[in-house]
Amino acid sequence: MIDSITDSATLHNGVEIPWLGFGTFQLTGATAERAVTWALDVGYRSVDTAAVYHNEVEVGAAIRNSGVAREEIFLTTKVWNTDQGYDATMSAFEASLERLGTDYVDLYLVHWPVEGMFGETWRALEELHSTGRARAIGVSNFLVHHLEELLKGAHVVPMVNQVEFHPRLQQPKLQAFCRDHGIRLEAWRPIMKGGVLDIPELVEIGQGVGKSAVQVTLRWMIQKGVVAIPRSSQREHVEANADIFDFELTPEQMGLIDDLDRDMRTGEDPDNFDFGS
Repeated sequence: MIDSITDSATLHNGVEIPWLGFGTFQLTGATAERAVTWALDVGYRSVDTAAVYHNEVEVGAAIRNSGVAREEIFLTTKVWNTDQGYDATMSAFEASLERLGTDYVDLYLVHWPVEGMFGETWRALEELHSTGRARAIGVSNFLVHHLEELLKGAHVVPMVNQVEFHPRLQQPKLQAFCRDHGIRLEAWRPIMKGGVLDIPELVEIGQGVGKSAVQVTLRWMIQKGVVAIPRSSQREHVEANADIFDFELTPEQMGLIDDLDRDMRTGEDPDNFDFGS
């Protein structure tokens, strides 16, 4: 049973990633630094950012000032679309390290599958991984056909695929592909920006276990083997999202949530995305 916020999944290269992380999308400036500080204080040991979030400086400052040793924190960042390609990615990585104030990251991701570019971008990530400055590497927003294309020329299989994943968007074919290739799924927007609170089945399950629909959703996710990175700018929500380690959903409850899939995105479709924006 996963019963602690420090419990981790093991990636296929042996690196451990906490089941629950803290996302920072759309958190900027003092708000970002304050939220990451709260998260680390609550006990989160995984923080997710990206170059395009424009908060790497604040995330890095919060980590340095937290009193938590750097090696105890799993830090993720991503290369943006306009920085893809081998040379540009290598430069972008150096810039991210400088902004974060660290000499390595625990996970470096290709943010979106830019056609014609992500192969060379992946070659740069493989190089960064070989030097140890990116302890693990992966992709974000890759669908099955993107992964198939990447794997044709890859020497290293991605350790992580970070995608939109929640009860209304479960992507079973992608789940199966990643499972078959040892790629760990990680969920962005796992609680649908709070939308899970409006799903009656989740509310009902929550009432039965003394938890909110949000907490039920996050618990369901990690029991399915999917890493979750919810985010919030409110301390009470940061704390509540972490309060999911004192209960376990039954197989029946898990099945009820599995049946909520509607193939419904709340964010961008990787096949119809303005990669240059």
